[in-house]
Amino acid sequence: MKEDVTSRTAQYMALFRALETTRSRDQRLFTDKFASWFLDSRLKIGVWLCRIPGWRSFAEWIIRKKIPGALSSGIARTKYIDDLLLQAVDNGAQQVYILGAGFDTRGLRLPFLRQLKVVEIDHPNTAAYKLAKLRAHKLPAKVYYYQIDFNRQSLDQLSALNNFDFTVPTAIIWEGVTNYLNKEAIDSTFAFLQRFEPGSRVIFTYVHQAVLDNPSAFYGGEKLLKDVAELEERWTFGFEPAALPAYLRQYNFRLLEDLGASEYRKHYLPGRSEKGYEFYRVACAERVED
Repeated sequence: MKEDVTSRTAQYMALFRALETTRSRDQRLFTDKFASWFLDSRLKIGVWLCRIPGWRSFAEWIIRKKIPGALSSGIARTKYIDDLLLQAVDNGAQQVYILGAGFDTRGLRLPFLRQLKVVEIDHPNTAAYKLAKLRAHKLPAKVYYYQIDFNRQSLDQLSALNNFDFTVPTAIIWEGVTNYLNKEAIDSTFAFLQRFEPGSRVIFTYVHQAVLDNPSAFYGGEKLLKDVAELEERWTFGFEPAALPAYLRQYNFRLLEDLGASEYRKHYLPGRSEKGYEFYRVACAERVED
């Protein structure tokens, strides 16, 4: 990510959520009235135009051509992670930590989080931009916001400075981040997460290692990796799905779920089929006793 700008890919995810929110209540998967706050003027106009009959199909065609599969994958994964988070809360989670939060708005839009402490941790550039937008809308301070560069700084240091509570079951979301890090940052983050109480859950996304080794094996893979590299948001890390359970066991986590985009799209968007992004995955793991 460029040192002096906010994440462009974070803005695209906010765009997808804003577009979904313009659908009628009986057609949309979720409502995110905050997402459009983080868009630049050009993207905001595009979202507004999608309320006009016929424009949505054109806008979605442009997105599918530019980033095949990303729109439907992003929408379905948002709802899937919402549901996994609800399961974690129903299972006893008493607080939520969102690592690499981007323009995530779960702490604001999900009713079942209203009585829970929500902590967001993100890169200083994205966090500063987000906070400026929230302050401009005079939104009451409800979420705790902390800043860190995962490739350069320590979560242990951040937690010591801000008195993180590791004694209660916690739900951790780590969405859209691992593919931008190096292996050392991934390892150190999971080592940090095992400090949380047994019963805590981490919900995270990752890309199949094969898309990094051979992008042409996936529809749209070559173009996507080229595009994110040009944005200076190059993808650098992936997991082999078959190796994930053993990797997590090193850090006292048990894999509960691991689905690819084709699977969660089929579940949440059976009527909106789209090709592409099959390499993107969502996993959920539970902290177990040492």
